[in-house]
Amino acid sequence: MTMAEVSDAAAPDTGDPRAPLTRLAQLVDPGSLRLFAPDDAVKAGHARIGGSPVVVFCTDATRVGGSLGAEESMQIVTAIDLAVRDRVPVIGLWHSGGARLTEGVQSMDGVGRIFAAIIRASGRVPQISVVLGPAAGAAAYGPALTDVVVMADGGRMFVTGPDVVRSVTGEQIDMEGLGGLEAHGRKSGVVHVSAGSESEAYSTTRHLVGLFARPGWFDLSSVKDDEGLAEVLPASARRAYDVHPLISRLVDEPGDDGHGRAFLELQPRWARNIVVGFGRLAGRAIGVVANNPLHRGGCLDSLSAEKAARFVRKCDSFGIPLLVLVDVPGYLPGVNQEWGGVIRRGAKLLYAFGEAVVPRVTLVVRKSYGGAYIAMNSRSLGATTVLAWPDAEVDVMGPEAAVGILHRRALAAAPAADRERLRQDLTAEHRRISGGTQRGVGLGVIDEVIDPAVSRRRIAEALATAPAGRGNHGNIPL
Repeated sequence: MTMAEVSDAAAPDTGDPRAPLTRLAQLVDPGSLRLFAPDDAVKAGHARIGGSPVVVFCTDATRVGGSLGAEESMQIVTAIDLAVRDRVPVIGLWHSGGARLTEGVQSMDGVGRIFAAIIRASGRVPQISVVLGPAAGAAAYGPALTDVVVMADGGRMFVTGPDVVRSVTGEQIDMEGLGGLEAHGRKSGVVHVSAGSESEAYSTTRHLVGLFARPGWFDLSSVKDDEGLAEVLPASARRAYDVHPLISRLVDEPGDDGHGRAFLELQPRWARNIVVGFGRLAGRAIGVVANNPLHRGGCLDSLSAEKAARFVRKCDSFGIPLLVLVDVPGYLPGVNQEWGGVIRRGAKLLYAFGEAVVPRVTLVVRKSYGGAYIAMNSRSLGATTVLAWPDAEVDVMGPEAAVGILHRRALAAAPAADRERLRQDLTAEHRRISGGTQRGVGLGVIDEVIDPAVSRRRIAEALATAPAGRGNHGNIPL
């Protein structure tokens, strides 16, 4: 399709808030929408968001429940293929009952072609899905294949609706319970961002487009030291803490883009022991991966490893540098973890970091033990730079646990009155000779032990001076 074939969009639909043009008008810059085929049920066209060119489409919930026949499917395929041609983000607004029943296999072939187009575009251009109403069957799998899924409070996603579930399994559940924000924001992890309203969903989407389409450059002159940064962590190394305040102090403060957020977290209520999301550092869009000791002590487990792995591959696909904040005691032990695929899913995180070519800086703030040390962007997996705070510990396991294994006979033989003192002495000795950041520096697996106050500057310098890179792969929904 040439630009000569693109028609001006008519005035937004009036009356029904579900009308595609009404919805698209709330997302894109005023007056920027140019439709490919104004008379088709699926409205699709070129537009701008925050001044950046994009391709958008919206299913029509006012016609046959937004169901997708062959013609509607081809409009979406055209939109995605044009986005790839023009190298611009594509945003889909979804409110659809899935494949149209009256067309049978023809409609199924059509939605299959949508899936193929999304897969062709994966890793080449950012794909954002905004779920505004029920999205069933094929209309659920379409968003699930894309890079980021934003769901408004009226959104619902499910492969089979409540009536089918009830008739087949006998389970009693409504649409919200089956596929609403609670189901997919906290339980399944399908939804990356939960929005309280359609307008909030559009605002979040505009912010995401800005991060992908206008990543910016590192302005090192804008970075100031933060003398109080270390105080974000509790004085006792045994106390849990929430990593979000640390992230907020490291990334830039909210800018003047009207979104009022410094850090946009993805999947915040799912696998909460790992935090992933986007922010800016010295003006440049970056991705952040961080252990969160407030949940499960910050341990890696099967779900958190999978969550982080897909995010790392997402950032690598689009050349977004990574900051990895490490405070991890290891992998979560247990029968449920082993049977739940912690080996298979943990391997995904190893693969994601090992494959990544974007600049990626690791900062160990408190501890990094065992296999989780390797998985959290270690030097052995190709980290660009590895930094550590002065009191950080890097070892196979915590020194107390190591002493309990290595010196169990000596501890058992010691008089009860002397046992605790011996344990403390052996722990201090083990910490001195077996691990820690200084030995890591000596071995070259840690580049520098830094004062917490200079963390923002050193991270920004390391990312800014590293060669830019972008992975040559898709973003499979792990």
